[in-house]
Amino acid sequence: MLNLIKLVVGVSSLEELMERQKMPLNSRLHQEHGALPVVHTRSYPRRAADILEGGSLYRVISGLIQCRQRVLDIQTETRPDGTQGTIFLLSPEIIRVEPRALRPFQGWRYLETKDAPKDLTTTQISTLPPHLQKELTLLGL
Repeated sequence: MLNLIKLVVGVSSLEELMERQKMPLNSRLHQEHGALPVVHTRSYPRRAADILEGGSLYRVISGLIQCRQRVLDIQTETRPDGTQGTIFLLSPEIIRVEPRALRPFQGWRYLETKDAPKDLTTTQISTLPPHLQKELTLLGL
């Protein structure tokens, strides 16, 4: 099993990502794939078979890895401008993980399971405001 990691662009918090994924979309992709969240990217992963064996897409929000969603399928698409792209179809369940600082990067990266942050249990989820949680994580606390 292999995972991916990708920055979430235009979202400032995990709560905002959750709200965005609840909103009904009127796009062709939403109608085509039902209520599943989708992530668009340019490149198709060469190791797609390994990812589809139970891998997840880990999400970086505001400089921290904060959550993951299982990858259900990976498909190619032809965009309106005629270029090729890739769609990751994700589980609607967002699983919080131990926050970990990560520098910005473009596209996505492979993430081995042994290197991935651990899932948080409901008792471990912090009630601190996100900006304080980020500061503490960056300080290593």
